[in-house]
Amino acid sequence: MLGYLTAGVIIGPFGFSLIGEVEEIMHFTEFGIVMMLFIDGLELKPSLLWKMRVPILGMGSFQVILSTLIFGTIAHIFVPWQPAIGIGLILSLSSTAIIIQTMKEKGLMHTSHGRSVFSILLFHDLAVIPMLALLPLPAVSGGHTTDHKFDIHLLEPHYQVFATLSIIFIIFIIGKYISKPMFRIIAAIKVREIFVAAAIGLIVGISLLMMAVGLSPALGTFIAGVVLADSEYRHEIESDIEPFKGLLLGVFFMSIGATLDFHLIKHEFSLIASITLGLIIIKWIVFTLTGSIFKMEKGSRKFFALILAQGGEFAFVLLHMSKSHSVLPYDITEALISAVAISIFISPFLFWMYEKISLKSQENKKTQRESDEIEHTGQKVIFAGFGRLGTDLGRFLISAGIRPVILDNDAANVDFLRKFGFEVYYGDVTRLDLLETAGIAEAELLLITIGEIEKSKKLVELVKKHYPNIKIVVNAHDHSSAYELMDMGITEIRRETFGTALALGQDALKVLGFDPYEAYRLMRIFRKNDEDMLPKLYKIHREDEKNYISMYQQHLNDIEKVMKLDLDSSTDEIDKSWTAYNPEI
Repeated sequence: MLGYLTAGVIIGPFGFSLIGEVEEIMHFTEFGIVMMLFIDGLELKPSLLWKMRVPILGMGSFQVILSTLIFGTIAHIFVPWQPAIGIGLILSLSSTAIIIQTMKEKGLMHTSHGRSVFSILLFHDLAVIPMLALLPLPAVSGGHTTDHKFDIHLLEPHYQVFATLSIIFIIFIIGKYISKPMFRIIAAIKVREIFVAAAIGLIVGISLLMMAVGLSPALGTFIAGVVLADSEYRHEIESDIEPFKGLLLGVFFMSIGATLDFHLIKHEFSLIASITLGLIIIKWIVFTLTGSIFKMEKGSRKFFALILAQGGEFAFVLLHMSKSHSVLPYDITEALISAVAISIFISPFLFWMYEKISLKSQENKKTQRESDEIEHTGQKVIFAGFGRLGTDLGRFLISAGIRPVILDNDAANVDFLRKFGFEVYYGDVTRLDLLETAGIAEAELLLITIGEIEKSKKLVELVKKHYPNIKIVVNAHDHSSAYELMDMGITEIRRETFGTALALGQDALKVLGFDPYEAYRLMRIFRKNDEDMLPKLYKIHREDEKNYISMYQQHLNDIEKVMKLDLDSSTDEIDKSWTAYNPEI
């Protein structure tokens, strides 16, 4: 989104002036917002709403109301109370596009604070709908003109409500009783292009209907999406519309960048800077207070408040609507558009700074925690790293009667595993004093499952230097990691996912109809050949890349021939006896 905004600035009137009438383009690009709301409606299943009702209705409504009151009160100093409320509502929204993309990139969508942020954004998307319908109502008398033959906003207020509800009812009928049978018939034809055309046609048709009577097309398409949310074709419609939505949203943000008035920013710099700073600070305070009232964890509140402290893309739509309906004066609208756009520009950088500070704080906490005191009684095995792979391996060794001294440098993981009864000690496994406390002088084997190749190499180098007689077994992610460990003289190396891959392959062969013993034999043949080939590949992996690739391909061909020969040989009697010996197969 930042890239689109920047591109818009570059090609706009204040850049290289590659486009002319930006306002005309805005009417077209707002179709991206229309599609976005249609997809939001499709995803808005009643079960999801009910499941998230407390954070959506509680946190969302509290934040929007409080933000509206604060921003509206400040705005009332400069404008009458009706448009002041409109400004408050517009500035209460945050950027769904920026925040969702950021959380997806950082893998935060399914965390507790990620779900809280999503709840707020979902409420914002819902709140936009009544805003789109109600915002034009306080239009300045005589300031609103329209080219439409009929415009709801020219009616008396009570007739406006009746006409709006009538249009919504018509859209409900179209979605419920016309579009569903239509999609069922089109799906039976099994021509995807027609299905895509029908989905886009539905959105365009409803948009034109809403525009014809002076209402927001986004309102109509959102309602249509909600009506189709329980349709069996919901996922197919969504997947067909998604690329168009992404493209048009991109163009929409480019048009926003192009409409930024840099002359206004230059001449009213202090005003726009104050609005931007005030917007971020006030929203940060409001979201921090919201998180506190709804008992969010202290660590999550900072993230929650910071990532939501900016204006939203719907603010652009609402501000442009306010301008076209003369709800707000031109200069105030332009100043708010600039402030919202700048806040969106700043938002990812604020989150980046927070991430860096938070990471540094976590590292400081790690270094502040002292290593655990280790009690051992001459165990033969020291286990370095007890994560995803180490946990299963540790269970296996303990079940076999071997109780290793287990070390791990992840404090949270240590505390978590202790709850399940594992005797795990916290400490930096690359520290010699910790290894000596763990009894490395008397141990026979060091088992390394750290997962980070650089840290594994550092540990191997340290142990080989001070305790050269101890045996070392290490895990590696892939061939290249294995080669680096082999450079250090380690021979007992296991690739982390190799065994799982072979087990899955064996299961796949059985599902495909292979005899169980046949699948087992093929797995063993592949394992033996691959393990035998690894040292040969290691010898030439640095010398000649072309020769290495050729040898690797030849190795695959050789394994294929050996396995084919095994398939062609008759092992029926062995198969039967082996299967009988394994009754679980």
